[in-house]
Amino acid sequence: MGKNYVASHGKLSVRGTAIVDRAGGEVRLYGPSTLGLVWYPEFINKEAFTCVHDWGANLVRLAMYTMEEDGYCSGGDKEFTKKLIDDGVRFCTELGMYAIIDWHILSDGDPRQNKEEAKCFFAEMADKYKDHDNVLFEICNEPNPGGFNSGEEHEPVDWPVIKSYAGEIIPIIREKTDAIILIGTPTWSQEVDKAADDPVTGYDNLMYSLHYYASTHGQYLRDKLIYALDKGLPVFVDEYSITAADGNGDINYEEADKWSALVDERNLSCAQWSLSPRDESSAMVKPNTGKVSGWTDDDLTDTGKWMKKRLKEAALK
Repeated sequence: MGKNYVASHGKLSVRGTAIVDRAGGEVRLYGPSTLGLVWYPEFINKEAFTCVHDWGANLVRLAMYTMEEDGYCSGGDKEFTKKLIDDGVRFCTELGMYAIIDWHILSDGDPRQNKEEAKCFFAEMADKYKDHDNVLFEICNEPNPGGFNSGEEHEPVDWPVIKSYAGEIIPIIREKTDAIILIGTPTWSQEVDKAADDPVTGYDNLMYSLHYYASTHGQYLRDKLIYALDKGLPVFVDEYSITAADGNGDINYEEADKWSALVDERNLSCAQWSLSPRDESSAMVKPNTGKVSGWTDDDLTDTGKWMKKRLKEAALK
């Protein structure tokens, strides 16, 4: 088995814009994100996690959709979803990797829509994993203008709404654990500049999400990231790919390299979208391979091969 990152670094915290370990040294997390736990449950297995760990990953993001098909808040099997989370955390723990439990809002772009469900969920998760040194909590994946409570009759889904939501969820987690909490930012987790101008106060170990897709997001979004970091905001790139923002389309290697250079320069942690065989260009595994672990380059898409290379590079730094 490869390096046990959790044994080496222990529980993580935030200092300035950096993640630091128990000794105060800077740590960088990097690894894949699942696409949807209940859509590809067969990918939540120890051999799959071992494979990406062998590539260099020290992190897996467990993306749990709230409202899409079979979503946690739209009639999906909650106990099955929580078992997949528990399996994912257990495999990460056994391999010495970190795990993000991701409350993956999307079509429910307003985090207020399922706020009461989120409160119950994070109360349970925080209590269950309070003694784990390797669990991080992502409290709203991509707040966006669509969905519940948005529009002219309601306060728009901008940073004040997200900040208010965070102000209700964070204390629930903090009752049990001081683990790192990731907070989504406006417009599908892109406007970290707004969070930098008005960050959540009163709590430690908070980070803010930035998502980018290299074929859609260019220098204007890198400028937002630089602005936020220069203002002292701790940013976690907890979802990115080298395709278009819809998860499909052509790969833009030139922009991907520009993003990688900035991410490396600023020592940012990242989660790669996505460890799945979905028939789209951002999926890392080719459709219809029939393999749920032990992937070789022949089993990987062009995105998957690029992501594997990035993990190996990150592990060497």
